[in-house]
Amino acid sequence: MAFLENETIYLEDSNGKRSWVKVAYGMIKVPSLGAIDGSRFKDLEEGDIITIVGREYTVFRPGVLELMESLDRGAQVIIPKDAATILLHCDVKCGDKVIEVGAGSGGLTTALLHAVAPEGHVHTLELKLENAQRAQRNVARVGLDRHWSFAIGDAREMPVEVEWQADVLTMDMPDPWLALDNLEKHLRPGGRVCAYVPNMNQAEAIVTALRERGYSNVRAMENMQRALEVHPGGVRPSFDMLGHTAYLVFARKRSGNKV
Repeated sequence: MAFLENETIYLEDSNGKRSWVKVAYGMIKVPSLGAIDGSRFKDLEEGDIITIVGREYTVFRPGVLELMESLDRGAQVIIPKDAATILLHCDVKCGDKVIEVGAGSGGLTTALLHAVAPEGHVHTLELKLENAQRAQRNVARVGLDRHWSFAIGDAREMPVEVEWQADVLTMDMPDPWLALDNLEKHLRPGGRVCAYVPNMNQAEAIVTALRERGYSNVRAMENMQRALEVHPGGVRPSFDMLGHTAYLVFARKRSGNKV
C-alpha cells in the first residue's frame, strides 16, 4: 500500500539509524537529511529503498515497538518487554476501554492505544501536566490521540469522568492500593487490573489489597530478557541482560453477586 499524506513513516539507513518523516507531497524537511521531494513517496511501498543525497534508505511504517523506542522521553517509561506482558495478561484488544494511571512519557499509553484502536478508548489519569502533554505529543504523531483522553489529578481521590466502565485498569504509581477505593467502581465485573511497582514491599501491599477485596487470580511477576549474539559459526547469549525494571501484579475483578 502506497504511503499517504500526513502518514508518519521512518527511513532506515544501512546502520539501522532511523529518520522520521511525516509524508507530504511537497518539499519535506527531514532532520539530519535536509529537504527532500515528498512526491517521491507516492510511488513507494513499505520495504522499498529510496536514495537521498547518494545514500540508500529503506522506508517503513512504524509498529508499536518502533513508536515506543522513539518516544520523546521525560519521565520514566514502561518499556516494551513489560508493556507486551501487560497487554497479554490484561487481554487488551480492539474496542476495549482502559483507565490508565500514570502517563509517564506515553510508553504504555502508546501500546494500549495501538491495541484498542480504532474502536476503543484509553483515559489516562496523570498527576503532572507536563507528563500528560509530553505523552500527548508522542501519541499524536500517528493519530492515536483520537482514541485518548486524559485528566490531571491524584488517582487516589480525583473524579474519574468517563461514561463507561473499563475493561482494564492499569496503575503505574507508588501506592496503587490507595487508589482502589476510588478506581475499582469504574472497572466492570470480570475486568482486569495491572499494577506496575518497582519494589517488593509495594508488590506485597497491592497483592494483599487485591486479595482482601476478593479479586480473582491475583499474581505477581517480573520479566528478564536477554538477547543472543549471532555470528557465523558461533551463537551465545549476550553478556547484557534486560533485567529487573518493576514487578507486575495482575488480578481480575469478581462481581460479588451470588446466583
